[in-house]
Amino acid sequence: MQILLVGEYSRLHNSLKEGLLALGHEVTLVSTGDEFKNFPSDMLLKRKCDSGISKKVKVGLFKLLGLDISSLSLKNQFFQQKEKLKGFDIVQLINESPLGILPKYEKEIISYLNKNNAKLFLLSCGTDYTSVKYAQEKKFRYSIFNPFFDGKVSEKDFFPALKYLKPEYKDLHDFVFENVDGVIASDLDYDIPLQGNKKYLGLIPNPVNTKKLKFQSINTEGKIIIFHGINRANYFKKGNDYFEAALEKLQQKYAEKVEVITVENVPYSEYIEKYNSAHILLDQVFAYDQGYNALEAMAKGKVVFTGAETEFLERYNLKEDEVCINSHPDSGYLFNKLENLILNPEKLTSISVNARQFIESEHDYITIAKKYLEVWQK
Repeated sequence: MQILLVGEYSRLHNSLKEGLLALGHEVTLVSTGDEFKNFPSDMLLKRKCDSGISKKVKVGLFKLLGLDISSLSLKNQFFQQKEKLKGFDIVQLINESPLGILPKYEKEIISYLNKNNAKLFLLSCGTDYTSVKYAQEKKFRYSIFNPFFDGKVSEKDFFPALKYLKPEYKDLHDFVFENVDGVIASDLDYDIPLQGNKKYLGLIPNPVNTKKLKFQSINTEGKIIIFHGINRANYFKKGNDYFEAALEKLQQKYAEKVEVITVENVPYSEYIEKYNSAHILLDQVFAYDQGYNALEAMAKGKVVFTGAETEFLERYNLKEDEVCINSHPDSGYLFNKLENLILNPEKLTSISVNARQFIESEHDYITIAKKYLEVWQK
């Protein structure tokens, strides 16, 4: 089959592409590279005017005329190559707003893709109308909205999530759901809000290419190294403040036993290299299931603090702390979990091995690609 993947988050579509290629299919990926992460793309659309004086000009034009020159540029880049973007058996969007541009332009692009290709699917693997509305209505026990509810984040700073509740994005959501053949969720954080939706086709776990991620046995001699990667724009949304508070206390109490590596806003290729020496990786707090960064780190044998709620344990028949550590929005709880690992390093070795085995059994990129093909073809 000929398959077109539109948009990229955290390398998900790249890994799915690799699985599909291994199964003999033709795959094209068009995306913006997911901003500073610079993920590969067969057709890279370059976002312009996002820094310096050009950004100030862009903001001014938007305020005066409602014109977003970055969105317009990306839309034009897409349509300049439109002949290469038709005739596919399957098209999958990474999000309701797959290129992160103004809804009116997204609708033009999605309409074109729908009219000029056989089947159109939507992947729910990041903030969108359904998941944001569910979280905003406090239906989760806790969510990325907690920092907003607690006043840690202003409405302006939380706009990347809140925008999905605005009329124009709700209209985009309705438009997409009317036109797609079905919707797939990548993990429980998106599966739960979609339950009962007539277009929902179910959860397919994230594909992870373990051939590209070498398992590294944990050596607990010497200091325990903890890696904390920060995307400054998502600092509170990821719960980095809870991690930093726990780390501060840990370093004060166990300075001779631990080393902390902190990085901010680095490209993907640099990010994965920087955490190679770590035993423990701090991923995120407000999640029920693992996101992509956590899964790749687990594949390498890192002990990851991430989402691993009761719903996750039940789905995969796991015990608490068996393959990763469930993060809570509680710095005291996080400190206790970290301290327990520092004082009992043999647990690091056990979780590390279990983590790799879990990724191989539940997230293998070729097995997952087969699941996508099965759902797409039904």
